[in-house]
Amino acid sequence: MLDANLQTQLKAYLEKVTQPFEIVASLDDGEKSQELLGLLNDIVGLTDKITLKTDGNDARRPSFSLNRPGADIGVTFAGIPMGHEFTSLVLALLQVGGHPSKLDAETIEQIKSIEGRFEFETYFSLSCQNCPDVVQALNLMAVLNPNIRNVSIDGALFQEEVERRQIMAVPSIYLNGEVFASGRMEVKEILAKIDTQAGNRDAEKMNAKDAFDVLVVGGGPAGAAAAIYAARKGIRTGVAAERFGGQVLDTMAIENFISVQETEGPKLARALEEHVRQYDVDIMNLQRASALVPASAEGGLHEVKFDNGASLKAKTVILSTGARWREMGVPGEQEYKAKGVCFCPHCDGPLFKGKRVAVIGGGNSGVEAAIDLAGIVAHVTLLEFADTLRADAVLQTKLNSLPNVTVIKSALTTEVIGDGQKVTGLTYKDRTTDALHTVELEGIFVQIGLLPNSDWLKGTVELNRFGEIIVDAKGATNIPGVFAAGDVTTVPYKQIVIAVGEGSKASLSAFDHLIRHS
Repeated sequence: MLDANLQTQLKAYLEKVTQPFEIVASLDDGEKSQELLGLLNDIVGLTDKITLKTDGNDARRPSFSLNRPGADIGVTFAGIPMGHEFTSLVLALLQVGGHPSKLDAETIEQIKSIEGRFEFETYFSLSCQNCPDVVQALNLMAVLNPNIRNVSIDGALFQEEVERRQIMAVPSIYLNGEVFASGRMEVKEILAKIDTQAGNRDAEKMNAKDAFDVLVVGGGPAGAAAAIYAARKGIRTGVAAERFGGQVLDTMAIENFISVQETEGPKLARALEEHVRQYDVDIMNLQRASALVPASAEGGLHEVKFDNGASLKAKTVILSTGARWREMGVPGEQEYKAKGVCFCPHCDGPLFKGKRVAVIGGGNSGVEAAIDLAGIVAHVTLLEFADTLRADAVLQTKLNSLPNVTVIKSALTTEVIGDGQKVTGLTYKDRTTDALHTVELEGIFVQIGLLPNSDWLKGTVELNRFGEIIVDAKGATNIPGVFAAGDVTTVPYKQIVIAVGEGSKASLSAFDHLIRHS
């Protein structure tokens, strides 16, 4: 199952296991069970600390649990955790085997102190780059606290279960049999939902902080660069981010970040955060800004308020809150979000195997999505508002070569249709004839660009008609001491490398402002 290279790497990792444990597999006579058995035999053959039993009685087959004698650990995989989930498997083996997590001590204690019963079920797909974060977070919590258990389920392998629960997006998380959340989450996000006092504690800590010289709001590439450049100047720097990494976390392949030939979004996001943490920067993650109160006088302090009731003050502020997926804004879209209306073809595509889907948008993202989905689903209908596709020529050539793709131009989507539980189709208007048409399908992937995360700034900083923050050549807004960078601004070409440069520039401008006005 594992090639020689993977076995060598895994053997090195398993040397860190200090406490013996067993893998208990539940198998049947199917091909997938034999594949899983081969994987598990490879694992136990690399260390004498792990033993394998095949007498499991789990109803999901193939599946396996990790059990340490004398400990109550609830970590189970239903399926074969390869692809993006292989890392999740390795981490689970190490953590059940006694290797300590890199999680900070305060969060570990918070997990250990949670009372109650938490039975999580996490549905993933092997091609989903966001799923491992959820799987790894819940597995770690299950290792640390016997009240928490997690079963990670390959949705593509357990199709009947997925269809019964109407799961059309991954990662999808159930808690005690009820829907808990959908989408990428990390440990602290999950804790914030099950530990009801976490938000109040965070607010108290934030309110007690002294004023910053530079406060960066947003933790994407622009925010990370701004924080690094500010910290290197030796000034008091803070970063408050709704999720560190921002839109990069939802990006699959990155091949145009100069000097890095190829990487993935979550990997780059981790590298950005690790780089920031090399400096004396106060990082406050999972904090959503709600209002900006500009300084009342020259030399005064700006104030940023947050959803949890906290507020932070600073001499200068850099706004780098990025952007989010643009929605169609048509009837039925909100009702069927995660019930057939999706935004990540890499994550959710495998759930639509053999089904009919549509892709909305004919730019690079839309055409790439259609190409990827064509290898999984029965048929793809791509709808483009304009009379021509905007994607690169090489992508259009590939798209046109696929037999199960239909391209419809001059098409305005007017409604998402469903049966109350899931998507069953959409309607669109032919912009050349005004005729309405209906397409029967099971999934819709929206790929029509981004919207700036600036709603909370209306009435304070100056925005253009698209909601972008208007900045000058130095990244300055209309408010002295308030700067902005990245996809939330009017700077053209929303690219990671441009955001990094703009964040650095805004930070240098903020430092210059401090020198001139302190």
